[in-house]
Amino acid sequence: MATKKKNKKLKYRLFILVPICLILLGAIFMGIGSYWVKIMNKYQEKKELEKEIVVLKEKEEQLKVDVNRLEDPDYVARFAREKYMYSKDGEIILRLPEE
Repeated sequence: MATKKKNKKLKYRLFILVPICLILLGAIFMGIGSYWVKIMNKYQEKKELEKEIVVLKEKEEQLKVDVNRLEDPDYVARFAREKYMYSKDGEIILRLPEE
C-alpha cells in the first residue's frame, strides 16, 4: 500500500514537473532563437553597409577628381560653355542630338 502511494505521488509529481520543464525549455529556446535572428539581421545589415561604403568611397574619389578639375579656370570655362551653353563674344553654339 505504501508503494502504491509512493508511485501515485511520483506520477503526480512527474505530471506536474514535466510540463513545467518543457515550458521552461521552450522559453529558453525561443529566447535563443530570437537572439540568433537579431544577430543574423545585424550581419546582413553589416554586409549591406560595407557595400554602401565601397560605393560611397568611389563617389568620394570621383568628387575629389571633380574638385581638382574645377580649380582649373580653363576647365571651368569649357564646362560652363558646354553645360549651360555660355558662349564667348561672336561664338555660335550648335547643340547636336546625342545618340
